[in-house]
Amino acid sequence: MKNLYIDSLPDYFKQYRKSIKNPKKFWDKIAEEGFVWYQRWTKVVEFDMEEARIKWFKNAKLNITKNCIDRHLASRGDKTAIIWEPNDLNESPQHISYRELHERVCKMANVLADLGVQKGDRVCIYLPMIPELAVSMLACARMGAVHSVIFAGFSDSAIASRVNDCEAKLIICSDGSYRGNKTIDLKGIVDKAVEKCPTVEKVLVVKRTGSEVNMTEGRDLWLEPLYEKASPDFVSKIMDAEDPLFILYTSGSTGKPKGMLHTTAGYMVFTAYTFKNVFNYLENDVYWCTADIGWITGHSYILYGPLANGATTVMFEGVPSYPEPDRFWKVIDRHKVTQFYTAPTAIRALAKESSEWVEKHDLSSLRVIGSVGEPINDEAWHWYNDHVGKRKCPIVDTWWQTETGGIMISPIPFVTPTKPTYATLPLPGIQPVLMDDKRNEITGNQVDGNLCIRFPWPGIARTIWGDHRRYKETYFTAFPGKYFTGDGALRDETGYYRITGRVDDIIIVSGHNLGTAPIEDSINQHPAVAESAIVGYPHDIKGSALYGFVSLKESGEVRDRDNLRNEINLLISDSIGPIAKLDKIQFVKTLPKTRSGKIMRRILRKIAEGDFSNFGDMSTLQDPEVVEEIRKGKL
Repeated sequence: MKNLYIDSLPDYFKQYRKSIKNPKKFWDKIAEEGFVWYQRWTKVVEFDMEEARIKWFKNAKLNITKNCIDRHLASRGDKTAIIWEPNDLNESPQHISYRELHERVCKMANVLADLGVQKGDRVCIYLPMIPELAVSMLACARMGAVHSVIFAGFSDSAIASRVNDCEAKLIICSDGSYRGNKTIDLKGIVDKAVEKCPTVEKVLVVKRTGSEVNMTEGRDLWLEPLYEKASPDFVSKIMDAEDPLFILYTSGSTGKPKGMLHTTAGYMVFTAYTFKNVFNYLENDVYWCTADIGWITGHSYILYGPLANGATTVMFEGVPSYPEPDRFWKVIDRHKVTQFYTAPTAIRALAKESSEWVEKHDLSSLRVIGSVGEPINDEAWHWYNDHVGKRKCPIVDTWWQTETGGIMISPIPFVTPTKPTYATLPLPGIQPVLMDDKRNEITGNQVDGNLCIRFPWPGIARTIWGDHRRYKETYFTAFPGKYFTGDGALRDETGYYRITGRVDDIIIVSGHNLGTAPIEDSINQHPAVAESAIVGYPHDIKGSALYGFVSLKESGEVRDRDNLRNEINLLISDSIGPIAKLDKIQFVKTLPKTRSGKIMRRILRKIAEGDFSNFGDMSTLQDPEVVEEIRKGKL
């Protein structure tokens, strides 16, 4: 992909114009120059946006693992593909070369084949961040099975709903997992789930903690003995461009989780291209994304994107605060990480700690730092820039979704001038538009609206598994002919985009449309505030009023609360206007978040409204007890 590397701002605009003028020619060139194919495509793209039917690289034949592993063996066989950093500092990291990864994946593919897994079968993977997770995914891809990774922290009911939805015949799990100073019984959780999963024939168990577990005869098998005797050779299956690669479930705001289906060729091309450019990846770099592979960020930017580029990628089993709050900085120092990609929620948590935790480590290897998962607030952006990037590493504030497969709007390091809290410009091939509520496109700059995408891109999810009607209704009916992201955005005077949050996080107060993200940014400027979340609640006069849930830093815990409320509202009034001031502010110890770090606002809305009858599905929460603490605080 050497010729497709964006190296200057004029080059970006040149490539972007080409990609918009002739998207087919643009993606045709990227696919042809950057990858290995068994058979070339007969058509670059075929789509019907009204019916949400999209195909890329029609009739092409390939295998994604041939591109992620095999083609690197001749020139990079001894290069480290994956650095595995375990939870416990006393356990040694693993450096897995491309040659060793090839052998491990082939052996695992043979194990799965011997257990009856065939092309098209679904395999659910419920593993912690250990090498077997990456190996299992790649083995499925090599043999044509469809992997569906379930974050190793979900409850048995959450597992069962996903397994049953995709009718998986096999689950790969481990005896247990380590998370900080805790040991979690993963096998016990799977046992409960499988009781409700009639399609599951086998459970393959990886030994991680050495805990005693129940093994059901005829169903449960230890991986190790099967793996030891498996052949190290497995010829990759020839896959069609549109053959399913994986299903990844996202929690819908209502209803059951949505199984987003990603197919093979388009996803590969898009993740590889975006990884190369967004992270300024060079041959000897060491890249680290701190996400869990149970989420799309881990799929695209720990595994597939980096490996398609022959990169060295870090997999981290632990948490940022264990054993001490400098674990991230220790890992960067130890492995001389050059690109670091993490979530604003982690940045904010680490910013609450003394800066000495950062300063005592050598972070001089860093060249690019990134943010993912939610819009990064101004205070966190500056802390990250000053303390981690040392004001020399560009911050790539990336916007994308599970549904998009890869990054859509982001600065390109050393190319796009950055601006705090702005995702900046769309990547080549991406055509964002802002729409008003009457379905009219909003032209010009210094405007805000509903963020849609005008033209399909290779990484777009093709459907919701087993429910294309829901896919079409969710993403393609609100603004016909366009993909609706569900996010609001504003476009500044230079054309930069800033994501203002989910459209359902827009609150109409006295006829004014107020986005929650700018208000939260204002609150978070207060030196005593760690984090905040704004929701609306019914008001007799205004229609809706604003309710703020505010988490304080330790320095703010003992302050006079009434004065603090006044100071917060003064900040809001100064930065946005008096109309955005909060009617109610509740101080909380912490906010309810999913395991991917997103604030669960629907629960906060119910609390603000005084409706404690049914908080709905809380299986994705990091700590469900937080909800009860906030509810009691409201009372």
